[in-house]
Amino acid sequence: MIKRNKIKRALAEQEILATSNHPFIVTLYHSFQSEDHLYLCMEYCSGGEFFRALQTRPGKCIPEDDARFYAAEVTAALEYLHLMGFIYRDLKPENILLHQSGHIMLSDFDLSKQSEPGGVPTMIVARGGASQNSLPAIDTKSCIANFRTNSFVGTEEYIAPEVIKGNGHTSAVDWWTLGILVYEMLFGTTPFKGKNRNGTFANILRDDVGFPEHPGSPSITNNCKSLIRKLLVKDENRRLGSRAGASDVKGHPFFRSTQWALLRHMRPPMVPSQGKGIDAVNFRAVKESESVDIGAARVRGVPLSTDIETTGDKDFDPFEEFNSVTLHHDGDHDHQQHLEEDYSHGDVVHMSSRN
Repeated sequence: MIKRNKIKRALAEQEILATSNHPFIVTLYHSFQSEDHLYLCMEYCSGGEFFRALQTRPGKCIPEDDARFYAAEVTAALEYLHLMGFIYRDLKPENILLHQSGHIMLSDFDLSKQSEPGGVPTMIVARGGASQNSLPAIDTKSCIANFRTNSFVGTEEYIAPEVIKGNGHTSAVDWWTLGILVYEMLFGTTPFKGKNRNGTFANILRDDVGFPEHPGSPSITNNCKSLIRKLLVKDENRRLGSRAGASDVKGHPFFRSTQWALLRHMRPPMVPSQGKGIDAVNFRAVKESESVDIGAARVRGVPLSTDIETTGDKDFDPFEEFNSVTLHHDGDHDHQQHLEEDYSHGDVVHMSSRN
């Protein structure tokens, strides 16, 4: 991790997992380091990757109502992350896991970025004033405090235009990736895929999103098309979510029938086949996209010289903040139990690493 300049990535992932307590974000039970390895003990999601679930469906896609359900759960997870001051930056089917209940859980936070202190959540009401059916909503964008970062990270077909341009980006990138995800769930492919990386990037910067109209292509509603188009606005300042974050997205007509408070209690469209707890039938190898981090070597604030020894330099421990963290459940067997954190410093456990 040191020689590959992944120090801040590892610390960011541990920080997010250790501080998160949300039904649609994977649970971290324990983290620790040995002399040579870092360990994150997380909840086992027997359904495997959402990407594989899509790949096994006819046409590698799902109906609009199913896509709405998963889009809503992802939106709820992004809302929570933004409230916590984190930009996810790498939403894609490969980073979404299916719990044994069928509900989704976001994972893989090594590309996530924490905003600087200062963001404060504010309350907003619907235009024209509140009514009996219009409850105040939270402005999640205010929690990020207009934080901008300049790193070039993401997954090729999911990268937002502002990331490609290199002018810095905000939490608006997460709403762009949500638009790509919804499109892929519905059509089995991403909207701007080119023959190669440069072709894909050119399409992202230049082309408007189009919808297949050939015979046999999925038919989707105008509200669904509207959501995708508004999430895939190239100008981040006009993109859905740019005004008040998740509240903008949740208020779109596409989600009019969504009961946000009851999502975790609804039966998901795809429930993994139940087997023994150690079964891994949903983890068969599939070709997935790779996340990119161009310029990863330019991580600031951390010594990155390649002559750092992972075992010999006792005076410098770049993972000093990777303290042992244990999260205890309160006895409820539901996967959303309240979590308590117990920090015990200096624990060193020697274990063999998994392949």
